[in-house]
Amino acid sequence: MQAQGATLVKHYKDLAFMGFIEVVKNLPVILKNLAFCKNDITTFAPDVIIFIDYPGFNIKIAEWAKPLGYRTVYYISPQVWAWKEKRVHTIKKTIDKMLVILPFEKAYYQKFDYTVNYVGHPLIEVVETFKTSGRKETLSNKPIIALLPGSRRQEVSVKLPIMLKVSKAFPQFQFIVASAPGLHNDFYTPILAPYKNVSMVSNQTYNLLQQATAALVTSGTATLETALFGVPQVVCYKGNPISYSIAKRVINIKYISLVNLIMDKPVVTELIQNELTAQNCITQLNLLLNNQMHKSQLQHHYQQLYQLLLQGGYASANAAESIYQFLQQPQ
Repeated sequence: MQAQGATLVKHYKDLAFMGFIEVVKNLPVILKNLAFCKNDITTFAPDVIIFIDYPGFNIKIAEWAKPLGYRTVYYISPQVWAWKEKRVHTIKKTIDKMLVILPFEKAYYQKFDYTVNYVGHPLIEVVETFKTSGRKETLSNKPIIALLPGSRRQEVSVKLPIMLKVSKAFPQFQFIVASAPGLHNDFYTPILAPYKNVSMVSNQTYNLLQQATAALVTSGTATLETALFGVPQVVCYKGNPISYSIAKRVINIKYISLVNLIMDKPVVTELIQNELTAQNCITQLNLLLNNQMHKSQLQHHYQQLYQLLLQGGYASANAAESIYQFLQQPQ
């Protein structure tokens, strides 16, 4: 948004805390940022507040803003279908228009008699634009295994060392780490240093995926991006043991990857918590690289996923049009 001319008053990396324990530890910072946001909205006096993802913070702001008369739009629904379903009732009271990007979310909200707009998934347009944007820098003369260990320091610190151990079993491949925009290269250097066939790229994740033969990917949006590039992947997750134990009791989903959630079946392998070991990653990578039947089936499922998301059209244009039409309506 900043690249398109928006004024950035606070960076998301100053607000993002992952896990129950981490949120509790950083509660004073979160409360301070809530107060800052309310004050900034009051000063700016917008015609509409558009909330994007980040429900823990945004719903608090919506509860404050709606009674004050602000018009509210939420783009990219909170994952209420996974946990905190009671948030749906708060959303109905505080959000004038909800725009969703996952096909199953429209039917989910309909169960609560709340009409939402499915606008398509934004990654369809983003990935297609990249694919057709011309020649890219060649990253290696060897076949590539992409490592996408996440965007937060705490998750990269846990998962990247496990991913790197896998590189020793595949010396014929170049393992390339996609660094996170919010983490300095100096953070990665000592972690990568012991490994010979490992390198790193910054701000080139899509270029990396376009050239990758396979990938180890942290659960989240990256799993869907990897699938849209047609890259066979193993989905990796390992978190704080206490946070994970709590999450297992409150989160109600069959899968942790967006690919499997959207397709409602285990298209890609998920290695979660204690299952995320170097040996398990090696086993699954061997399957992706050497089992032709498995590879063909995976590509078939990827194509089904693409067609399903494509049905919604281009999300950015659809969302903008929906918000514009909403603002034309009398308040």
